[in-house]
Amino acid sequence: MWKWYAVLSALFAALTAILAKTGVKGISGNTATAVRTGVVLLLAWLLVLFSGQMKEVRELNKNNLLFLILSGLATGLSWIFYFKALETGDVSKVAPIDKLSVVFVMILSFVFLHETMDLKTIIGGLLIAAGAIVLVL
Repeated sequence: MWKWYAVLSALFAALTAILAKTGVKGISGNTATAVRTGVVLLLAWLLVLFSGQMKEVRELNKNNLLFLILSGLATGLSWIFYFKALETGDVSKVAPIDKLSVVFVMILSFVFLHETMDLKTIIGGLLIAAGAIVLVL
């Protein structure tokens, strides 16, 4: 099932890029990020509320909170820089370069989470990196 969720994530990320490029016209990336974040915040809390998972909020421990806060900060910075790139760059170039995050995830998951790297993963990461380099040049 995780593969379907990942495909849906990619589809909505693609829609996000197209909609964001259109939405950022005439405003700053910071304003665009603030509006987008507000919508995501509302959607996420509604999902928790209506799925009956509010009790989990009370079950969060310090470790959960620390890493979720750090993850939120990383997400915020990612969105801020993404919208800054969209302000002046073509979405068809910004979005694929943004996907270098996949390569960074592969490296960081190997180093910090001790996940294994097989040949397919390494080749896939190298192809993604090569594609981003071609776009930059």
